[in-house]
Amino acid sequence: MQVTVNRKDVKFYPDASRKIARFLYTGDERALNTIRSVLNMSETLVSQTLSPVLRDYSLRHRNISKIFEKHFNRIAHLLKQLEIEPDSLNISQKILIGSYFTMEYSIEAAAFFNPSIVEHPDQSEIGKDEKRVILSFRATGEGHISSIVFRTGVLDKNKNLSLEPVGKMLEEAEHIRRHVYDKKSFSAKLNEMKDIHAIVPSGLILDKLNDKFTYGELRDCIKEARKSLYLTGENDISFNQITWLASSHYELEFSLDTNISERVIFPVSVNEKNGIEDARFVKFTDDNGECVYYATYTAYDGATILPKMLETKDFYHFRIMPFHGEIAQNKGMALFPRKVNGKYAMLCRLDGYNNYIAFSDNISIWRKATLLQQPKFPWEFVQIGNCGSPVETPEGWLVITHGVGPMREYVLGASLLDLQNPEIEIGRLKSPLLMPNANEREGYVPNVVYSCGSMIHNDDLIIPYAMSDYASTYATVNLKELLNELKK
Repeated sequence: MQVTVNRKDVKFYPDASRKIARFLYTGDERALNTIRSVLNMSETLVSQTLSPVLRDYSLRHRNISKIFEKHFNRIAHLLKQLEIEPDSLNISQKILIGSYFTMEYSIEAAAFFNPSIVEHPDQSEIGKDEKRVILSFRATGEGHISSIVFRTGVLDKNKNLSLEPVGKMLEEAEHIRRHVYDKKSFSAKLNEMKDIHAIVPSGLILDKLNDKFTYGELRDCIKEARKSLYLTGENDISFNQITWLASSHYELEFSLDTNISERVIFPVSVNEKNGIEDARFVKFTDDNGECVYYATYTAYDGATILPKMLETKDFYHFRIMPFHGEIAQNKGMALFPRKVNGKYAMLCRLDGYNNYIAFSDNISIWRKATLLQQPKFPWEFVQIGNCGSPVETPEGWLVITHGVGPMREYVLGASLLDLQNPEIEIGRLKSPLLMPNANEREGYVPNVVYSCGSMIHNDDLIIPYAMSDYASTYATVNLKELLNELKK
């Protein structure tokens, strides 16, 4: 193969010192005992207990007292069981109680992997032939809970990456806004997932809601329905399914004084409580020339996966929503960077084995897919999948793939699809483009290289990739060499 892969020296390793202050809930009984204990403390003891906590943790988190107060507000309703009004507490009591419902979580202590790369929306103050970029990563900590984090840097004319300083004061979103639901579309999605009405009568839940409703209103209806319906195992599954779907939509907004490396998209909804996995970011250009960034990812609740999509223009405000449709059911969905013949286009893997392609008039609804690629060579006999969104070139859509072969070794390959009709494969590399070398094959999951998105810079393909699900790096490939090989 006449393609040279240039591995770069830049490495991204997990850093256990990077942490967020998460809400910690210990259950109603223990929570009430904790609250009672604090309320029985004298004013002096409250001050003496709170002072070292604020002193120590204000150096580790931005505005830790605000975080404590926010966490107090999440359990303030329990005070009613003690016949106490929350407003009767002073600010020191509230903050101290909040500190007992807070824990540090090291978001990337276990792994820092599966990266993607996109052009930064801010290209000011850089030199000629340089490009500022954003890299996204899957960060994994205790319990293998995954979140999305970012790094920024500048690629120079020789494709060397200079990283910008990494902030230490990590933050979850400052504001989380729940979605307002449309009853008709919500019911349609339920019908796609399962015949819900055959188990739970719709009059008990949806018919009692307005045409537009909030997550809280739906939750209250479910609570009342549980009281009036004999709760069989199937009914319980149905109730959980409705709640699971409703929690899928939300919006995040980060403080303007955060560095992008400090913004952590941590699981918010029930269906992603065990992880936000393998975000494939792409800069999407609409028909009117407007650009927006999308990321397709997999939400995981410990048992079930749900393909979801994230949308942002500035990496401060993010909108999250699930995909709808019969084919929105598996991992590895990757959006094309523009419409193709007037339709949104997506790579996907319906069966865990082959690559498919789908088209839609609506970016959120995907109903039909066509088989695109099957394993052909020994290094991909177990499965073939994409490694991020297709990259547009004059010769066609360049797709970096992953193949799984003997000993569950993951390698990267490449394919070229027709520009006008990407259902046509022009060519595919007969040999892997990149395989784990001796320095890359040891890690959390041995013998794996994997990427979630590449880009072109100065006639080279920039491929960030993970090394054995532990750390990450990047490599460059001459685009002309690669395309020539694919066209053979």
